[in-house]
Amino acid sequence: MARKIRVSACLLGSPVRYNGSAKALVHPALDAWRREGCLMPVCPELSGGFGVPRPPAEIARAESGEAVLAGAARVVDVAGADVTALFLAGAQAALELAREHDCRFALLIDGSPSCGSRFIYDGSFSGQRRAGAGVTAALLRQNGIEVIADSEIDALSARLAREG
Repeated sequence: MARKIRVSACLLGSPVRYNGSAKALVHPALDAWRREGCLMPVCPELSGGFGVPRPPAEIARAESGEAVLAGAARVVDVAGADVTALFLAGAQAALELAREHDCRFALLIDGSPSCGSRFIYDGSFSGQRRAGAGVTAALLRQNGIEVIADSEIDALSARLAREG
């Protein structure tokens, strides 16, 4: 059986982002993995109960996904509404899918309060980025799934080619 990779649905062209857009990643490895049936797309935010479009959300007070999982931080939307429960539900759904399909890797869109793995936004809704992980990325990592940012697809492709 081919390896399975959990992937952010927006990277595959699905218009699921908060503003109803996609952030399609064009890469020959993605095309090959799609043909091989290796990709397990999911949008944690939709799985958690959000619709499209939805208000932008960020992890408050420059905290991280790890802090949200520990109950020490929350995710809020631009109007200040606490949407933490939906982010936690979406992260859990993404983890369950990854486990169900024995995914060792997750290719996620950076910057997202769910999927960000190298950077997220600081909670001020001012466009300021900071190093850190979103809620889903943090939960997947805590459960032994290697999380790779969309900007690191070449490294993932090379690694999988080496592993055969």
